[in-house]
Amino acid sequence: MALRKFIIERDIPAVGTFEREQLRGAAAQSNKVLRELGPDIQWVESYVAADKTFCVYLAKDEDLIREHARISGFPATKITEVSKMIDPTTEKAA
Repeated sequence: MALRKFIIERDIPAVGTFEREQLRGAAAQSNKVLRELGPDIQWVESYVAADKTFCVYLAKDEDLIREHARISGFPATKITEVSKMIDPTTEKAA
């Protein structure tokens, strides 16, 4: 089964003020849980804003993302599956 792409919005107060070491610790915790859950879920990248993070994940389903959130302790406030992608080159695509 192919992995699907999801955007996870996480409400984390003041996350935009976290120091590098705090972000490193959060990444380590997330990676630990990902290793436990296996190959059906992958973290691609995250964007940190003032009080939120927006994370891009590949996963077999939304339930696995919720399980990662539960075990890791990072909230999954909103999970949205990506149905299509566009970028500046879409204009020229055949």
